[in-house]
Amino acid sequence: MNAGRQIFREQWTRSLTKAVTYRVLILILDFTSVYLLTGRTEIALGFMLISNIYTSAAYYVHERVWNRTNWGKKK
Repeated sequence: MNAGRQIFREQWTRSLTKAVTYRVLILILDFTSVYLLTGRTEIALGFMLISNIYTSAAYYVHERVWNRTNWGKKK
């Protein structure tokens, strides 16, 4: 059926770029929501930095694991 079709495999640089751009968006959302709740810039910045360090690493690992999984991909 799809004789000439190639399987798409994402390069690590694409995964990293996706993770970084997603993190920028999350940094903005984290800062804004915590600032609106507390009214304190230093608390919002602290939360934003700490939470985004460990969640960035987790997101990257999650992307790489899913890239190696063939589930849901058509051959």
